[in-house]
Amino acid sequence: MTVTVTSATEELLRTARSVYADDREAQELIGRLEVRLHEPLRLALAGMVKAGKSTLLNGMLGERLAATDTAECTRVVTWYRYSATPVVTMHLRDGRSERMPIRRTSGLLVFDLGGRTAEEIEWIDVGWPLAALKKQILIDTPGIASLSTDTSARTTRFLTPEQSPSAADAVVYLMRHLHGSDVKFLEAFRDTSAGVAESVCAVAVLSRSDEVGSGRIDSLVSARRVARRYERDGDLASLALEVIPVAGLLAEGARTLRESEYIAFRELAGLERAERERLLISADRFTRESAATGLSVAVREALLSRFGIFGVRLAAALIRGGATNSSELSEAMVQQSGLVELQEFIETHFHPRAATLKARGVVLQLDTLIRQRPRSGIDAIRAGIERFEASAHTLRELSLLARARADGLPLPAEDAAEAQRIVGAHGVTPQRRLGLTDDAEPSQIAERTMEGIDRWRALAESPLLTRDAVAVCAVVVRSLSAVVSEIGAGRDLRPATDVVPAGRPGDGTGQDAAQQGEQHEAGLRGEERLKWRSLLAQRDPLR
Repeated sequence: MTVTVTSATEELLRTARSVYADDREAQELIGRLEVRLHEPLRLALAGMVKAGKSTLLNGMLGERLAATDTAECTRVVTWYRYSATPVVTMHLRDGRSERMPIRRTSGLLVFDLGGRTAEEIEWIDVGWPLAALKKQILIDTPGIASLSTDTSARTTRFLTPEQSPSAADAVVYLMRHLHGSDVKFLEAFRDTSAGVAESVCAVAVLSRSDEVGSGRIDSLVSARRVARRYERDGDLASLALEVIPVAGLLAEGARTLRESEYIAFRELAGLERAERERLLISADRFTRESAATGLSVAVREALLSRFGIFGVRLAAALIRGGATNSSELSEAMVQQSGLVELQEFIETHFHPRAATLKARGVVLQLDTLIRQRPRSGIDAIRAGIERFEASAHTLRELSLLARARADGLPLPAEDAAEAQRIVGAHGVTPQRRLGLTDDAEPSQIAERTMEGIDRWRALAESPLLTRDAVAVCAVVVRSLSAVVSEIGAGRDLRPATDVVPAGRPGDGTGQDAAQQGEQHEAGLRGEERLKWRSLLAQRDPLR
């Protein structure tokens, strides 16, 4: 019998509460871990100073909340989470917290720190009624490699602490070009957050990518070529699952486009071609006094500040190409910004694995607790941690995907591509894993899954295969077995969640997860296979 990873982790926390019943500090930690397990995925934005983190965050939110200047508040870790009503809380280094007044200027939140410096503040918690925050908590972090060591230390302390796991479940890492500090940070995040599973939970963003092509209309094309080159870089490939070019300023401007801005862009689009090209030849020329347009210098400066010269050029081109209102222009600009690709990546790779990623953070924190405060009874906690590590197959999939990017897989090219697809490179629904259309019938999924299990088992038994390649085959078969479990349990065709052996942590009964997984896979032979196909036939009478 198996249970979900969340249920198993809840049981592990109950065991820890019992073991540390007389330790108030440990009880408070366990309480925080219980909250973490049930709250949305924690997604942090990190990168060097001026990489564009706050700007991209506003684009992801669809609202201008995060300050993008160099004010004191940008030097503080700031959480953005869903709340039915706006509320902003400042958490101080001394453990106290204070409610902050809510003020906005030009849409941006203005944080009144009450005369305090960033050094006195641990973090700021922003609750806001935005749909984008219902599935994830977005965390804006100060720039790393800052001239201010205190500023960099806050991000390091939060995301890559030396004595405890990361407070984030996954990271969007922004870089303008590949720097040694970027590699160093991503290595630290992987080592701090992964534990024995060695999973990779970071995606790299080539930020401000419109600047790669000096603001030309084809800048994003150039940026994509650079991103592909970085993806093959030996230093980066094993640390981030993908490199995605994003024009953050364009994304933010497009998601928050005003009607007055659309009217101004329409004015520019209506100019004679020669006049328009002269006006848009550079940012400096665009903001000079000119008789070519009725737009004032102040209006043009505002457009440049909000969209950049790339965004202004693109908006005029899109209107000339057929965008007839502000909604159509906004949608077209978002599509061009790279934001959609980033959001699709997060939706494909991080959200379906959220339960395991959150549980991993909880389990690693418990591991730190029992190492730092050993006492009688912790063997039960340790056994539960080991059970989680043995059964969290999702983390092995992420590790395999990162390895495939960095070094390739020890398989022929066609088999390697299929292996990556099955472990979730293109999505973790059964259909995506199997290379089927999203509307594939259960009978098609069943047939393709059984064929896949047979093929990959046969491949693993080849005497010509190396031990390393056999290990890859085992991960692939386990992923296919997860599809069996998902359909065989009569669930909808959603991404399969990790399962772990039932029973109290450390109860000493049964085998470990790996052994049970092998037995489960073996059970798909013979009578079990017939039973499973029979069950599918009941769900699909046309089979």
